[in-house]
Parts: sequence; C-alpha cells; structure tokens
Amino acid sequence: MQGIRVGLPLIALLACVGTNLAAQDLPFIQHQNVVYAEVHGIALVMDVFVPTGDKNGLAIIDVVSGAWHSDRSKIRDHMLTQTFHILCKKGYTVFGIRPGSISKFSAIEMRQNVNQGIHWVKSHATEYGIDPERIGMMGASAGGHLACLTAVTAEDGSPIDGKKPSTGDTRVKAVAVFFPPTDFLQYGDKVIDPSADDQLGKITRRLANIDSEENPSAEEMSQMLAKISPARLVTSKAPPFLLIHGDADPLVPLQQSETMVSELKKAGVPAELIVKKGGAHPWFTIHEEVQVIANWFDKQLAN
Repeated sequence: MQGIRVGLPLIALLACVGTNLAAQDLPFIQHQNVVYAEVHGIALVMDVFVPTGDKNGLAIIDVVSGAWHSDRSKIRDHMLTQTFHILCKKGYTVFGIRPGSISKFSAIEMRQNVNQGIHWVKSHATEYGIDPERIGMMGASAGGHLACLTAVTAEDGSPIDGKKPSTGDTRVKAVAVFFPPTDFLQYGDKVIDPSADDQLGKITRRLANIDSEENPSAEEMSQMLAKISPARLVTSKAPPFLLIHGDADPLVPLQQSETMVSELKKAGVPAELIVKKGGAHPWFTIHEEVQVIANWFDKQLAN
C-alpha cells in the first residue's frame, strides 16, 4: 500500500539492470514533462515514450504513482522494471501519466487527473499515430489502485460534432495492474479505521478526503472509503482485467487482488489473477511479468 518500497539488495540489483539498459540502444524516444492538464495552477505532466522501431498503432497509459506520490523518481522505478523498454520494443507508444500526489490531491481528485490524461491521449491520437479506441492502461501498487478506480468508473462522454474522441470519454479497452489496493473497507484481515492515527488510518483519511467533512459518522466514513475502493464500484461495463500479485506481499494483501477479480467475475467482466509465488512488493524478476502483461495487451488490443 505504501508504494514500491524495496530493500537495498533489490535497489542494487535494479540499479545494475538500469545501468545495463542505459548501455543499450533505447527502443524509444522519451519526451519528458508533457503538460496534459492544469489544476489550481498546478501543471499535470506525463512522459511520452515513442518507439524508435516499428509502431503497432496502439497505446498504453501507465499510471505512475507509488505510495500515491508521482514525483519523477517513480518514472525511474518503472524504467528499472523495463516497462517502457518492453512495451516500446513491441511498438506501443507509452504515456507515463503522473496524476499528482497525496500531499495535494485526494484519490478522487487523482482519478480525475488520470481521466484528463486519458482524454488528452485520445485527443492527440492522430499526432502519435495511435487508435483512440484501443488503449490499454496499467499501474503498480498506488498506480494500480488509481488505474482500477479510473477504469471501473469510466464514462463514455459526449461526442464532439458527432465525432470521436468525445468530451469526457475516459474508457480504455483493457487494464493490467500489479498488487493494487482495491478495498479500503476490508484490507486483508484488517478493518481500516480512518480516524486512527496509525499509518493506514492517516493514508486512507487523506485519500478519502475525510478531513473535509466536519465530524463525520462511522457510516459516513465507510461510504467515503467505498467511493475510493475499486472492488466496490465494479459494473458490467468495466474492461477486461489482468492482476498480478505476490503471495508474500508485505504491504498490500493478496486478498485485495482476489477481491477485485471476484467482483469483476460476478459482474461478467473477463478477469484473471496471476499469483507470483514468493513475490513481495515488488520482486527481483518483475520484468518477466511486465513481459506477460505486454503479451496480454497484444491479445486484448488486437481488434
């Protein structure tokens, strides 16, 4: 839940991987800090990774957030897991959307920021040579939570002069996420108390913006937590999902992905959960699962 926090051995290993990748010819051109929206005078930015080889005409939106912070170091984390290398080698144009941080935004506000990013990508589809109707979305941990939350609450929007992309169109065709928090009312074997002063309470209180209400009741706090819990917002309109979660995750219980997949299947939405045996948050070979996600997107976005 606290984002991708790793020990020194894993950091060292990922650093070595990053050094090796840097020594190679990059399969993309990286455009940094492209402004996709402005909120209260604050620029919201993304990095765009354009393949240097053949393009497949498809796009992936990567929601870049760890511990609900989206500073530039989170782009580096995704770089080290080979996310951009693997996807761009397949011809995908990748939009690394940074939705803002918990220090400024609630979860609902960050979701809206992601929505603005999705609409920006669709509005610039011609410029990047991508199909606005065949976009995948991914994320990990906090980014996975925001990707799930955005996808299950997406709207079709209203066409502009009868044409697409439409105003407010935030739907994507498929979603793949790593170890996402999905239910803040039942977090593993814990019932979260957002009024508590422990770390879990403080984070959820800020995410749900509970402090904005004056003396909310327990029922009102539960309702506010439900509004940021993707597993409790699933409808039959949700796109297909792939979730990957380690069974030794010390931060986000495996139950969070299990619950999400269960609710998706109840709604008749195609959903799959891959459990990484011994996987923590993350794991040494996570680039192998990034490849699995890339291959899954190939199938989901084929038509």
